[in-house]
Amino acid sequence: MQIGIAVRNMGVHATPDVISVIAVAADDAGLASLWVTDHIAIPPDDAEGSDGLYLDPLNTLSYIAGMTQRIKLGVGVLILPYRPPLPTAKTIATLQSLSRERLLLGCGIGWMDPEFKALGISRHDRGRDADAMLAFLKECFGARDRGDVVNVNGQDFLFRPNPKPPPILIGGRPPQAIDRALRYGDGWMPMGRLDSFQADIAVYRDRAASEGRPPPIVVTFTDLPREKNAAQDVLARYEDAGVDQVIASRRYESLSEWLGMVEFLGGLPQLRN
Repeated sequence: MQIGIAVRNMGVHATPDVISVIAVAADDAGLASLWVTDHIAIPPDDAEGSDGLYLDPLNTLSYIAGMTQRIKLGVGVLILPYRPPLPTAKTIATLQSLSRERLLLGCGIGWMDPEFKALGISRHDRGRDADAMLAFLKECFGARDRGDVVNVNGQDFLFRPNPKPPPILIGGRPPQAIDRALRYGDGWMPMGRLDSFQADIAVYRDRAASEGRPPPIVVTFTDLPREKNAAQDVLARYEDAGVDQVIASRRYESLSEWLGMVEFLGGLPQLRN
């Protein structure tokens, strides 16, 4: 079992000082990963908790990459239909290269109607658009085997930098998310209570095995308790259910509160295995 932590790239905590201190502390504590989230256009009536302020996740992870050495850098999840394929692939490859291949690329299809409206795209096409983006990412990173040459709109070009592709973790609910994860991804990021998706993990793993795929990665977010034995019990339940990595995530009121959580997580025995 690996343990990661989420840093709030939204609201009053989305400042260089807060993010940098948490990121360096998490790296020093030996946590497996640090995660940010994705929103582009929050309407005023849905801004509680963030005041509508969201830092771009890939830019935020690039900032964090420059001050950390070892910790994996995750986005949970990048909403693929919001973004144009080629510039997004370029940004992902750049981050993967400059971070020395530490990116964990969580991918989703989105859900918030006002964001789709603000972007002028159809929410009804989100699954198709996400699949097209995932196929394009595989095409770009797969070009390493053919001299980095990719063809788009009838034009050959060199997709560079072209580092090792980041693990792709598909967010969303079964069965569509599991189908998408098996087609395009390396793992699944279920959300919600463990009992709401525990049975689906077994289905996902069985399907991957039956298709001859490598064992998939399962990563999820939860609010871990701050008492050691209770946290150990929660982690044990997730591990027994087939989860590979738990990301500690909750709202926090202050930098000192979340630094205390970093220290607490760093002292859990799972990290010493």
